[in-house]
Amino acid sequence: MPSDRIIGRTYEQAIIKRCLENEEAQLIALYGRRRVGKTFLIKEYFNDQFDFVFTGMFEASRDVLLLQFQKRIEAFYGKPCKRLHNWFDAFDMLSEYLDTLDKERIVVFLDELPWMDTPRSNFLQAFTLWWNEWGSRKQHLKLFVCGSSTSWMMSNLIGDKGGLYGRVSRSIYLSPFNLGETEQFLKQSKGIELSRYQILEAYMILGGIPYYLNMLEKGVPLSVNIDNLFFKQGAPLRSEFNFLFRSLFKESKIYYSIVRALAKHRKGMTRQEILAAIGAKEGGALTEALTNLLQCDFLRKFTAIGKKERDALYQLTDLFSLFHIKFVGENSGQDQHFWTNIMGQGGKMEWCGYAFEQVCLHHIQQIKDALSISGVLSNVHSWSCKAFTDKDGNQWSGAQIDLLIDRSDNVINFCEMKFSNTEYGISADYEEKLRNRVAVFKAITKTRKAIQHTFVTTYGVRHNLHSAIVQSEVTMDDLFKSPSA
Repeated sequence: MPSDRIIGRTYEQAIIKRCLENEEAQLIALYGRRRVGKTFLIKEYFNDQFDFVFTGMFEASRDVLLLQFQKRIEAFYGKPCKRLHNWFDAFDMLSEYLDTLDKERIVVFLDELPWMDTPRSNFLQAFTLWWNEWGSRKQHLKLFVCGSSTSWMMSNLIGDKGGLYGRVSRSIYLSPFNLGETEQFLKQSKGIELSRYQILEAYMILGGIPYYLNMLEKGVPLSVNIDNLFFKQGAPLRSEFNFLFRSLFKESKIYYSIVRALAKHRKGMTRQEILAAIGAKEGGALTEALTNLLQCDFLRKFTAIGKKERDALYQLTDLFSLFHIKFVGENSGQDQHFWTNIMGQGGKMEWCGYAFEQVCLHHIQQIKDALSISGVLSNVHSWSCKAFTDKDGNQWSGAQIDLLIDRSDNVINFCEMKFSNTEYGISADYEEKLRNRVAVFKAITKTRKAIQHTFVTTYGVRHNLHSAIVQSEVTMDDLFKSPSA
């Protein structure tokens, strides 16, 4: 049944298969950020063959949605239906139609479910009553629902504490493609042949979002593709950032504020720092926003070694948002060849370094696999300290480690993530900095574990007088490999 056009998604397809084989009624909820391919996965898996399918419309009124819902039922039912006055009528009519089907299995797909829940429409109450009183009792019914509005899906469906509590048979979070899946998508679906360095650059801009990747044109240089998508007049992705947040989150203003604040603080911010930056008050709204942004892979939350939970840092890791805020949002739009024209300039190279760090953080399992430590229990942290004077009067400089892997076999990997278009060369000054950083870390943490320097680079480390400090390497090619289970 699954289509060979589906790239990756092996785990998700296995879940769908198990739900279909289950002898009880199933309510399966798919969620994830907009454009990640939720609708494509379900439609391709079932070859667009459903017993009923309906898609909500962004900012449409209740009356418009009900009229379209009625037309869809009539199309499947094959006869006119009475006018639907509310969502209770709509689901009653859906039950009437589905009861006429003599099939071993009935598959229903409701896409963009949050967009059906318009103000004062009682959609959620009608849907809850319909599923609890009718749908959940039909053993052959398999209901798939999708939604890009993560806040709605988590609050009203997956994490509901009311009438739908415990009713979702299985939730499926659809994440962006990794680098390997991106390479497969571009080659298999688009026929685009790019070097891995070029694919990496495209990934740093577009993330692993299939919808954006699908916009790349075959036979067009990558820099020109980016200009066409973001900077030329009428560029299709120029206004995408604003629409993305409006469609994902109902109260989008606080989400905008959080993301823009974090974009200015690359190393991350604590909850209290975020509150101060956006001028908000402590409360549930911030908690919900941070949770939803984390669940959609916009943010990363981490606690540094030796720090408490209240000191946890939030860091913006969504590559599309990082690129848009850095280059698109502040661009006047006058230079339609902006990306081509800044090739090699300092601002771009600085962004490349930071974006590559985020790519690495999205591929932690591939890094562990390359180091042959995937079977070793480990925790991933960052670590930093300010300059200080110890009790003996010794002065220590500050230090920052963006990624360390603290292993149960008494080893800690200090991971240096370096983007370069050639082999990365370590200078005498940099070698001294690395050694000093180890000394500071040991002085602060009192660790007795062995410290290993691991370099994650595009093309590896150039062998010279100072490269011996590197005990292990991970290259760009390693990041393209399929992660171990």
